[in-house]
Amino acid sequence: MGQQNKPVPVIAIFDVGKTNKKLFLFDEQYHIVFERTARFTETVDEDGDPCENLESLRLSIFDSLREVFKNPKFEVKSINFTTYGASLVYIDKDGQPLAPLYNYLKPYPEELKHQFYAKYGGEESFANTTASPVLGSLNSGLQLYRIKQEKPELFEQIKYALHLPQYLSYLISGAVYSDLTSIGCHTALWDFEKQDYHKWVKAEGILDKLAPVAPSDHVMPAAFPGNNYAVGIGFHDSSAALIPYLINFQEPFILLSTGTWCISMNPFNSDPLTVDELKNDCLCYLQFEGKPVKASRVFAGYEHEQQIKRIAAHFGGDVISYRNAVFDPGIIELLRKNPEPDDEPKVEPSSGTINESLFSKRKLSDYATDLIAYHQLMLDLIAQQYHATQMVLKGTTVKRIFVDGGFSKNAIFMNLLSAAFPELEVFAASMAQATAVGAALAIHKSWNSKALPNDIIQLKFYSAAQHHY
Repeated sequence: MGQQNKPVPVIAIFDVGKTNKKLFLFDEQYHIVFERTARFTETVDEDGDPCENLESLRLSIFDSLREVFKNPKFEVKSINFTTYGASLVYIDKDGQPLAPLYNYLKPYPEELKHQFYAKYGGEESFANTTASPVLGSLNSGLQLYRIKQEKPELFEQIKYALHLPQYLSYLISGAVYSDLTSIGCHTALWDFEKQDYHKWVKAEGILDKLAPVAPSDHVMPAAFPGNNYAVGIGFHDSSAALIPYLINFQEPFILLSTGTWCISMNPFNSDPLTVDELKNDCLCYLQFEGKPVKASRVFAGYEHEQQIKRIAAHFGGDVISYRNAVFDPGIIELLRKNPEPDDEPKVEPSSGTINESLFSKRKLSDYATDLIAYHQLMLDLIAQQYHATQMVLKGTTVKRIFVDGGFSKNAIFMNLLSAAFPELEVFAASMAQATAVGAALAIHKSWNSKALPNDIIQLKFYSAAQHHY
């Protein structure tokens, strides 16, 4: 009888996205046994640009942990964090934030950008060495450079600049660290050739503001006395989502992670980026073991949202119904016979991958029904997706593509993708909360007495052989 009331050993994972902030508890079989979601109103920085409300985030973390610790059903063994990247929290000697959490979409001053790249070897060569396309504030290292130039008195006060996952970890552990998955995500901080910080980081006095790098499976005791749980150092979300796949599959694969951005990640391609790839929005991440992962991205989820609104408005249809539309090979065959419009968007070297699909140029009056128009949209998105995935695929021994996220549930997307890559095995992969599971798996040994699970990813195979067009 006493056995039933024994608390379940769990790990708590905070998964902080731009919109939703989630807390999950996983048991030792990696089942979600508790879940809580919060959303906060954004605030603004001193220039009036929108930014994350850091204080709400901090309070929410302490509140939800308090709730979990009070619950007699669970025994928290470890805590870890995964958040969006390219965002830094600047803390003073007492650990207090000194500035807003500047948004990575904040416009970057052109003059400062030119000054920086002119000083460090030009855009092309610098972007190549750091595997960081020129992205302004999305290169988080340049956010620090900006503070040094524009707000020297603030720069002086900064004891540490921590990427967001490491700041959240610091709140609980009181220990400051940097982590390779955050440093390796287009920050302009890391020299991928030397596998160390780029020389500008030291030259500008930035290195002194960065906490020591710790391995991703490093855990610390909690700062609160009387608690015996471990705290991980946190992860960049794109890298965390890759971990379950790296642990489960030994054969080379590409993970196509679909959401607002559709990111093709190839952990089996460590060739240095070419100038051409950088211009086409390719980059390198560092995965949790510190190895480079070549990645390319398309703004396809966003484009899909915009265009289905256009289709629905024109045909009087329902946006929701398109997502569950049934794949119709007959429609595809018909559409493939249509001549292409002349003004096909070209990939301009300066603009990177075409982020608007060809579909945005098409006249909806050319289509008899909304379903035909929707199939055309998916054809156009797959043409872009093929181009982006091909960039990280070529020259490697990859035989499989795993698709996770929103498009993995879209039958038209999946069928067209398998037709676009007939020589590869294409799978829709479903796993509840891949990012959070990855952050838990990374520190498995710190909290879990059982073997690593091998059944947390469900796969559905899409065969190109089914297509006769």
